[in-house]
Amino acid sequence: MSRARIALVHATALAIDPIREAFATGWPQAQVTHLLDDSLATDLAAAGEISAHMIERFVTLARYSASCGADAILFTCSAFGVAIEAARAAVSIPVLKPNEAMFDEALECGRRIGLVSTFEPSIPSMVRELQEEAQRRSIAICVRSHTVAHAMAALQHGDAQRHDDLIAHDCALFDDCDVVMLAQFSMARAASGIKPRPGQRMLTSPLSAVSRLKRDLA
Repeated sequence: MSRARIALVHATALAIDPIREAFATGWPQAQVTHLLDDSLATDLAAAGEISAHMIERFVTLARYSASCGADAILFTCSAFGVAIEAARAAVSIPVLKPNEAMFDEALECGRRIGLVSTFEPSIPSMVRELQEEAQRRSIAICVRSHTVAHAMAALQHGDAQRHDDLIAHDCALFDDCDVVMLAQFSMARAASGIKPRPGQRMLTSPLSAVSRLKRDLA
């Protein structure tokens, strides 16, 4: 494929810059398009669960992206696993969950896994998906999760440094983990300020996703 076209579907504008930077670093030859529906995150937070109507919205977004000529679709919000699975089943092109590639890398790094989030509703589905993948591989893992209070609000209000500092501070709680994952795409900007202990891996979903897409489609 000479120049793959990747449709990026966002539930928050905060995810756009991190994935744009990841493509610029890891696969600048790809043609990327952005589709934003920022009501998805607020609607999920208000409802407290992924409804049938929410799932249908994701299916519609996937079909629209495919109809526009995308070679693959990457959803960038980590709280919608079941809806993305339905979207994947509805189209014939590859559909990647935001953290799917990062989970694969994490399971290669060790058995003690830390998951750090800034959007608490994303935690249950992410832990479930990680554990299910580990079970498929017959791997026993220990997952610790944590939501960084006030970090997303700081970023939404333009205080990116406070966002990064809060994440770096709380990541220090995971010094006994083999690998620490930053759950949201918007958290990737904080990775450069985090100092993992020797031998520990720090993973971000944008870079992992771009690496997987390039491997499969370039």
